Amino acid sequence: MTEADFIARLRALPLHPGAHGLTDDTATLAGLTVTTDTLVEGIHFLPADPAADVAWKLVATNLSDLAAKGARAEGILLNYPLRDDAWDAAFVAGLGQVLAAFACPLIGGDTVSLAPGAPRVLSVTAFGTDAAAPPRSGARAGDALYVTGTIGDAGAGLCIARAGHGDRALLARYRRPVPRLAEGRALAPLVHAMMDVSDGLLIDAARMAAASGLAIAIDLSAVPLAPGVTDPMTAATAGDDYELLFAAAPDVALPVPATRVGTFAPGAGLTLSHEGHSVPLPATLGYQHGLR
Repeated sequence: MTEADFIARLRALPLHPGAHGLTDDTATLAGLTVTTDTLVEGIHFLPADPAADVAWKLVATNLSDLAAKGARAEGILLNYPLRDDAWDAAFVAGLGQVLAAFACPLIGGDTVSLAPGAPRVLSVTAFGTDAAAPPRSGARAGDALYVTGTIGDAGAGLCIARAGHGDRALLARYRRPVPRLAEGRALAPLVHAMMDVSDGLLIDAARMAAASGLAIAIDLSAVPLAPGVTDPMTAATAGDDYELLFAAAPDVALPVPATRVGTFAPGAGLTLSHEGHSVPLPATLGYQHGLR
């Protein structure tokens, strides 16, 4: 079954009020904003990726969810499978780097043993406080859709990692994404809906629109691209960018740089255009777990 199918089944279980109906990337518990993410070797990172970079990415993906709620990071729990001494030591070194970079201490966690040759499955739970917490379901008809930074960098970086050569800045965007914590705290009180771009701009925008009960139109020619990234459709369907995607009134004064890429309207579904011309939807809007 797909990720969406599985989550739909989970919604039939007893849910905590802070789970928000499993419609968002974070939960709320006793004033805390809580999120968890898992990286699986061969799915979310390449076996050849440096262990220190994997540690950075594992924490950064969780902090990106906190950023989308405007939360202040308080700390993380780590669940870690021990398998290889050198890899484990390099992972801890990278973990220290990312925790220091974002002033986010380690609270605790769990370690287990991993059979030789088994893929690594790494999990972090992150806690945040003082969150304005705009939901992904809060977009309003007439709102503009904005995104911070540039899109498609990590997808290009993944291609570089597989090839073994290429632009080091794009490679870093894949291996060491930067959660937009400061931008999220500045934006959260002003925007109607916000989430991070983890599975791809198109699929995440479609999710925001569906959660808000609206249609979304995106102009591919407006999607901000970094040097070396040339195809907006490929960029908009690539994942792992961890930029902030948010809905706000079109006349709001934004406190951080962002690019308007679309508009919400009554209705349902996603439509695309490029330089004023309608564009058909691609076969896939982005990454979806469970699809084969």
